[in-house]
Amino acid sequence: MTRKRAVISALVAVVGCGMTLAVGGVLERHEDVNTEVQMDRRTAAAADAVRSETQRYVDILRTMAAAAGAQDVLTMTEYSALTTPLKSMKLAGASTIAFAVPAEDDQVGEVQQRWRERGLPDLTLVPYGRGDHAFAIFTAPLDGTVIVPGIDLMRSEAAAAAMADSRRSGDVAVSDTYQLLVDQHLAPERRQNSFVLSAPVYQGADRRFLGWVLLGVRGQDFMGDTLAQAGQNLLDLALRADDPGRREVTVASLRAAVEGERDRRRTVEVDVADGTWRLHLAAVGDRLPGAASGLPPAVTAGGMSLTVLLTILVWILVSGRERAEARVRQATAELLAGEKESRRQARLLQAVLDGISDGVGMVGPDGRFVLLNPAARRILGPDDETRAPDDETRAHGGGTTRHGGVAERSGLFRLDGVTPYPVAEQPLTRALAGEDVDQEEMTVRNRTHAEGRVISVSARPVDTTSGERGAVAVFHDITDRKHVENELRGFAGVVAHDLKAPLAAVRGYAELILEELGDPAAGPDAVADALRSARKVIGGADRMQTLISELLDYTAARDAAMRLEDFSLRELVDDVVMTRTDAPDPEAGRPDVFVGALPRVRADRVLLRQVLDNLVGNAIKYTPPGQAPRIDVTAKVDGPGTVRVQVADRGIGIPDGEHAAVFDSFHRASNGTAMPGTGLGLAICRRIVERHGGRIEARPNPGGGTIFVFTVPEASTDLMPRENVTAR
Repeated sequence: MTRKRAVISALVAVVGCGMTLAVGGVLERHEDVNTEVQMDRRTAAAADAVRSETQRYVDILRTMAAAAGAQDVLTMTEYSALTTPLKSMKLAGASTIAFAVPAEDDQVGEVQQRWRERGLPDLTLVPYGRGDHAFAIFTAPLDGTVIVPGIDLMRSEAAAAAMADSRRSGDVAVSDTYQLLVDQHLAPERRQNSFVLSAPVYQGADRRFLGWVLLGVRGQDFMGDTLAQAGQNLLDLALRADDPGRREVTVASLRAAVEGERDRRRTVEVDVADGTWRLHLAAVGDRLPGAASGLPPAVTAGGMSLTVLLTILVWILVSGRERAEARVRQATAELLAGEKESRRQARLLQAVLDGISDGVGMVGPDGRFVLLNPAARRILGPDDETRAPDDETRAHGGGTTRHGGVAERSGLFRLDGVTPYPVAEQPLTRALAGEDVDQEEMTVRNRTHAEGRVISVSARPVDTTSGERGAVAVFHDITDRKHVENELRGFAGVVAHDLKAPLAAVRGYAELILEELGDPAAGPDAVADALRSARKVIGGADRMQTLISELLDYTAARDAAMRLEDFSLRELVDDVVMTRTDAPDPEAGRPDVFVGALPRVRADRVLLRQVLDNLVGNAIKYTPPGQAPRIDVTAKVDGPGTVRVQVADRGIGIPDGEHAAVFDSFHRASNGTAMPGTGLGLAICRRIVERHGGRIEARPNPGGGTIFVFTVPEASTDLMPRENVTAR
């Protein structure tokens, strides 16, 4: 008895621990995926912030250049009036905005006199070297930095290159990273890597070139606040660009006050005017939101606790009924309490995960969105699809506003995708009325999601900072899950149906074998009957093996790793044709196969061969009895980088209205059910072709039969001769 208790209890403990550790491992992998997603999202947000800030400066300089060119005669007084608003804009890092004019060696005196007459009587131009010059005429300090008019900006190689680029392109150009001329008097440790934005100034209807407007910007001061907001004290950020020597230097950087190894890194390119900078990001993975939720250890601890309790419970039950009753009640109470606490923790942690990974939207008392995270915008559609709700969709009273904004914004329908979702029944409307809504399923169809997406919405009422009621909702895209559920239901039905008949036949014929061979008086006829029954058993096993093999092929067509290579499509087709025609059906005759000119393709050789083998095999199998199969295989380059392959047969064809449905899993054409098969072959073909980025379709053959057409990528070079060959 003691040995039995020990064996059963040990088995329960081993199984429970194994399942708990497996679930904990899955949750840990899920958290790692969430960490990568969070890093990608924060990288995109940081890059967008840098692009937005740099584009703001570019737009300001472009506007300033246009305003300067619009003046009939640009004087110091007018330039000061133009630049005065910039001083109140508090442009971070901006030192000076200057107007510069070009001059050659023999034009210095003339240029100096002209601009003295326009408001600078003491102007003295100081050329640097010989050749072309660019003198700073009007200067407006933005941070107190003083630059003396008349300096030759050709002293700076980076600034000179930026002015040349902007004059050549007619638009704003950014210089390579360098230290501003006005900062040369500072101690080396106080100088910042900086840059200049240059915009050409054109005057008059004939766009006569007048000079440049230049904005000097110190890098760290410019991007410090932006990087701090983008990093949120979670990311190390470094914005880098090239100096005049084409060496990468740091324009601005920020290190997060987070200890630990930076195990997540990203690098993105950011366009600035006509240049490209690089934004480098690094983070401690387990410090990102959603990375270390504590769910895996909590689930593991809870599972281990449940396993221990269950083991103890089994030990008590086996040891004796009388003593077990009291202990079972106590263990059951502890088990229920532990399960209740585990569920509470799981709901709390799941709410946190949903808030990070899924779409989140919040509406105010007036029913208008005050918050939509990026995931919600992707699920519901862009802002330009929003329409203001009319007064009839609102009912004010008691501080609550019923709002149909989600319907007008996104196009919400019931799960049939046709019936509009009533505004009064929408989750946010109900939440504004004080109702909790959980996992309400609906369809979103609009310009962004023309084919429709199935989402699950949970909504809760919340109190806003003003004391009025608002509502928050979590949007989860369950389209793929719904598709998988439908596919699994179809899979279960077909497998149950297709395996039941062969299994019944195997069992029946096996019983006949036992009866025939179990009879002591069995003669040769009984043995012959037994052999026929054995062949039936083997046939049933073969049918089950065929179904299982095609199910494995169906899974591999979706999940197997692809090995792309350039190869001859002709060689692959010849191999398939030779395999299919070496052992023809004696009743149907040898197949007549025509193979036309075939280009080289870039694909997975094994998977593409399976597509061709399925199509050629179907063409042979679905040929009317007594008729030799006729198959034409041709291909041509159809647009840049695409090969269009066509397999035409003269078989029984596909009934009208079923040409698209034959590619669905387990679907068989209504006129081909008498033939053996599982309905997976063409579904496998579609999966393989779509994984190559192509499409496959079927259409009637005008001479009878069916034409299958699919596309695959073209090889980088086409070395195969294009001649027609017919395999007979």
